[in-house]
Amino acid sequence: MEKEEGIDWHHAEQCSKVVCETGEESGLERSIDWKQGLAIAVGVPLLILPSIGYFAGWLWSAAIIVWGLSVFQGFMQNLAYGELATTFPKASGLPGFAQNVFKTRNYTGKYDKSKLVGGFSAWSYWFAWNPVLAIFAILVGFYLHSLFPGLAATFSEYQLSLAAGIVIFGGLILINYRGVSSGALVGYILAALAFVPLIIIALAPYATGDFVLANITSTWLPTDWVWNLNSILVLLGIFAMAQWSACAWETAAIYGPEYKNPGKDVPKALFTCGAICLLAFVVVQTTVTGVLGVDGIANAPIDPMLPVAQAALGDMGSTVAIVMLIAAMVLIIQTAYLGSARAMHSMAIEGNLPRVFGKVNSHGTPILAMVVIGIFNLALISMGTPTAILAASAIGYVCANGISLFAYVKAKADPHLAGLERPFKAPTGWKNVALMFGLFNIPLCLIGIIYLNSIEGSWFSTGVGILVLGLYVPMWYYSQHENHVARIAESQAA
Repeated sequence: MEKEEGIDWHHAEQCSKVVCETGEESGLERSIDWKQGLAIAVGVPLLILPSIGYFAGWLWSAAIIVWGLSVFQGFMQNLAYGELATTFPKASGLPGFAQNVFKTRNYTGKYDKSKLVGGFSAWSYWFAWNPVLAIFAILVGFYLHSLFPGLAATFSEYQLSLAAGIVIFGGLILINYRGVSSGALVGYILAALAFVPLIIIALAPYATGDFVLANITSTWLPTDWVWNLNSILVLLGIFAMAQWSACAWETAAIYGPEYKNPGKDVPKALFTCGAICLLAFVVVQTTVTGVLGVDGIANAPIDPMLPVAQAALGDMGSTVAIVMLIAAMVLIIQTAYLGSARAMHSMAIEGNLPRVFGKVNSHGTPILAMVVIGIFNLALISMGTPTAILAASAIGYVCANGISLFAYVKAKADPHLAGLERPFKAPTGWKNVALMFGLFNIPLCLIGIIYLNSIEGSWFSTGVGILVLGLYVPMWYYSQHENHVARIAESQAA
């Protein structure tokens, strides 16, 4: 097997402890198989929940097509990511791929500008997943407000959301303290709690006769829809928000350093999750539109699954739906929590964030990163509107995907990287496909989401997104200075 910078890749892949590309031990342990990775990543289909009403408001029934195309986009992108995951078996998903590709080998200076590109991609990915915690804590508060009238009389939705965030974030830190395999066990339990009722609610209207096909076929697009530059930019913005949900199953690859056999486990986890997403996103939006119609969705833009359950299952159904959705939200919060914590850990190990975020406990869990992320999201809850947070977060996800796809192109073209072993390979010529979708992300979807925010009167979302992403630059320079000082101290000690 070919070696890079003196590292025995085969040995590193078999070790229980994972060593980063620079030779530093990351502390992450190879303790899960593809089924456990899937159990954590399978929360991704639940990301449709905050967008069902929003998309229907813009596109009516055509939202169904957007979801299908977005999952298809996920397959195109994830074929590239699956190959990168087996090329760099010690890298933590998208954050790790970009950082490994965009850095200068054997660099001895203080500021490697190439590392800034990979680090920025990792930070963008962190910001893409991180706000999921706040978004779904807000939704949990909303559903608790609806489920328990006594609570509604005493506490506001914001207070319930904040309390839910504290309980859920704190609980997940304790559950995952002993490692990602513990989180996978919780994932199995919550997946059953979430998906069994979800399947029943999504399919029951077809048996009860509440699904009306005409609600879809008569309202494909808004009556005032015109195919001009405005509508194309709006559609690009919608695709940017859609891929935040429908392409996010790439998170199954972020546990690359923790899979026992990443060459086989990563592709299995990725594409099994993708198949589930394709079915879930299309069926859920189709069912909701067919039962409620566009007008019915407009009357319940935040919680359209509740009237669907009410129509198909009666009063008990609506209660079950709320309980199911709360369980589902805890599942997706865990998915986002683990992914964003490992993104911070990966950046710190690669020298792109302060070293303190690379610390793990005795079980290989980056606890400090999880605590910081929890506190950050408790602050985000104050924004109050899930779609506003999502719109800001989508800016980060577009940047992360675009740069990561360009990283794949570079990894295929660079003679040094092209020679690395690839246990899983995308089809021949996939470099061109990756380039095409990279350009679709940057600049097209990036322009689209900023434009969509502007006509929604939500420059605040764009401002938050740009501010958070921009904060990375001074942090990166601090990290490079910290690493430079550490190298000098090590050389003097030697």
